[in-house]
Amino acid sequence: MKIAIQGEAGSFSHVAARRMLRQDVDILACRTFDDVFAAMTSGAAGAAVVPIENTLAGSIHRNYELLGASELHIAGETLLRIEHHLIARPGTTTDRIARILSHPVALAQCQRFLASVTAVAVATDDTAGSVKLIMGGESDDVAAIAGAAAAELYGGEILVPNVEDHRENYTRFLLLSTAPAEVTDGAMKTTVLFRTPNTPGSLWRALAAFALRDINMSKLESRPIEGRPWEYSFYVDLSGGPAELANALGHLREMCEFVKVLGSYRAA
Repeated sequence: MKIAIQGEAGSFSHVAARRMLRQDVDILACRTFDDVFAAMTSGAAGAAVVPIENTLAGSIHRNYELLGASELHIAGETLLRIEHHLIARPGTTTDRIARILSHPVALAQCQRFLASVTAVAVATDDTAGSVKLIMGGESDDVAAIAGAAAAELYGGEILVPNVEDHRENYTRFLLLSTAPAEVTDGAMKTTVLFRTPNTPGSLWRALAAFALRDINMSKLESRPIEGRPWEYSFYVDLSGGPAELANALGHLREMCEFVKVLGSYRAA
């Protein structure tokens, strides 16, 4: 079964996929997140792994929107420590580097290091793809910022390890499937999408469905509703599975225009 990810082999999404599926996975490398969801819709991939939030950069809004518009289910999650390294062709020295390639988010997470060098930062589609690009070229004045897996896969040399601004840099990845997860043990989490009427107090009343039952809400994300300016849909992560949340979700449906359970899965 192919697993769709955004980016090349050796990317952080690839590492997350291997961790969640506990095996070497046959990945389908996609250029954009839209391409990942399209691969699932067409049947080109049987599952997908996408980042949904980062402790420094925040939520990946496009993936919230794509998930809400799809018929896919969240089947799992993992939290991956993001360690960025300066990687170049073997034999390259740091004083020769004129350009540093990486994904814009990775570059944004390494601002202190980039400010300390004279090399110019160049945005690309992918961290691992940047390493693949420099290893396929002949220039020794270019480097990339990516993870250790990319260096190992493509034969790059880590010139400067851990160039990220903060060590507490984690990304939460979701495993997406065409079928609901089958979880038989362990703590569970459920992600729900809902839309309230645009009236005073409607969001407060909706959230009370969880608060009154002592259900922990670990994240609340709002996204604009297309065609309805200044109105929003809400994504919420809740502790618990279908059995624990049944009454609360029933109460929520009574107060909302729309409620969709995006998945119940084992919590990371």
